[in-house]
Amino acid sequence: MALAIFCGAAIATDPDMLQDVCVADLASDIKVNGFPCKATFNATDFSSGALAKPGLTNNTMGSLVTPANVQQIPGLNTLGVSLSRIDYAPGGLNPPHTHPRATEIVFVLEGQLDVGFMTTANVLVSKTIKQGEIFVFPKGLVHFQKNSGMGQAAVIAAFNSQLPGTQSIAAMLFASKPSVADDVLAKAFQIDYYEVEEIRKKLTPK
Repeated sequence: MALAIFCGAAIATDPDMLQDVCVADLASDIKVNGFPCKATFNATDFSSGALAKPGLTNNTMGSLVTPANVQQIPGLNTLGVSLSRIDYAPGGLNPPHTHPRATEIVFVLEGQLDVGFMTTANVLVSKTIKQGEIFVFPKGLVHFQKNSGMGQAAVIAAFNSQLPGTQSIAAMLFASKPSVADDVLAKAFQIDYYEVEEIRKKLTPK
């Protein structure tokens, strides 16, 4: 019994790497859990300037997420880490969302943010964080960040996954393809069909 429990625990986590590197071949037609390895690689596969400059925040939410995951840095394949930069206009919001494959930790580069996550018991854990401070969002839990300062704000976010994935709650429910049935959304949010369609129009990309 003890051996069975031990073995079950052992296979419940990502396996250790079996080679020094496995630079992702993003153009490969082979489908695996992750990406197949390229035959050759160089230093450019392990570097990026993607996070060096602020992102443009002139959009509906007033924020922009710039990723630096395995899809931008192929050398991250099998390493289990990635970064993002998030920039916020005054009042800008990174709306409620989840990362199904990763815990997130943010470091504030500049500005002030109201941040928080919701537990599965519907408890809100929130705090205001400022330049130089850190906040952690547990894996899979719904969370958000809002610029509550007078000027621009920015964070660097780190993840324990090469590709953490993001599900924005509102977009996932109201702008999925194919659409979630109107009656499901109307009943879930206690709104009428007209309101469902209005929200859907706002969230569906033009």
